[in-house]
Amino acid sequence: MFGMSWADTIRIFLMGIFILVGIALTILVLMQESKHSGLSGTISGVADTYWGKNKGRSMEGKLVLITRILVIAFILIAIVLNIKF
Repeated sequence: MFGMSWADTIRIFLMGIFILVGIALTILVLMQESKHSGLSGTISGVADTYWGKNKGRSMEGKLVLITRILVIAFILIAIVLNIKF
């Protein structure tokens, strides 16, 4: 491909994926709710509600799962891109 080696082609492809994963990760982190509840959580205490029990199946739970997967992909791609081959 235009006089490039296979390693250069793979590196360019991984850089594109790396950029897309970084953008997606930024958007997902900004979409998540804050973890601290402030003064209202201190006064009312921690209530075991339906929302708290089923948080893993909610949209927030899915955002957390996707964020974890993208963080792992981001780190792995960063490691691969730093290998000299």
